[in-house]
Amino acid sequence: MGFFDQLFNTKSTKTTDEAKTSNFTWRTLEDITQLDAVEKLSEEKLVVIFKHSVTCGISNMVWHQFQNEIDFNNDDIEMLYLDLLAHRDVSNEITRRFQVLHQSPQILVIRDGEVLHHASHSAIRLSDIKHFLS
Repeated sequence: MGFFDQLFNTKSTKTTDEAKTSNFTWRTLEDITQLDAVEKLSEEKLVVIFKHSVTCGISNMVWHQFQNEIDFNNDDIEMLYLDLLAHRDVSNEITRRFQVLHQSPQILVIRDGEVLHHASHSAIRLSDIKHFLS
């Protein structure tokens, strides 16, 4: 996945519970051109886009709660982070391309280029994503 790695910035996050996976890599969406790679990657594994407004208290709460619950690694799933304020053009293209009305915070679960599930605010649950991994 070298090509994909070149397109995306990565950052490792640690969960608060060390019994869970110690490292999970988030990739950041920063450019519309990355969405072609997202669609291609979704043919190989599940892709989740987390759209986040860094100035919104609700979005911050959901983001931190979501991160703390992650208990899997990148083998079967790719998690992508989108800072809405910095990259609104990417969010607009996601809305157009995947035909999902923009909300924040929001997740989109994508496989084979299609959105299987999307949720926003308190409806964002890791259990819904895990359903698509089994």
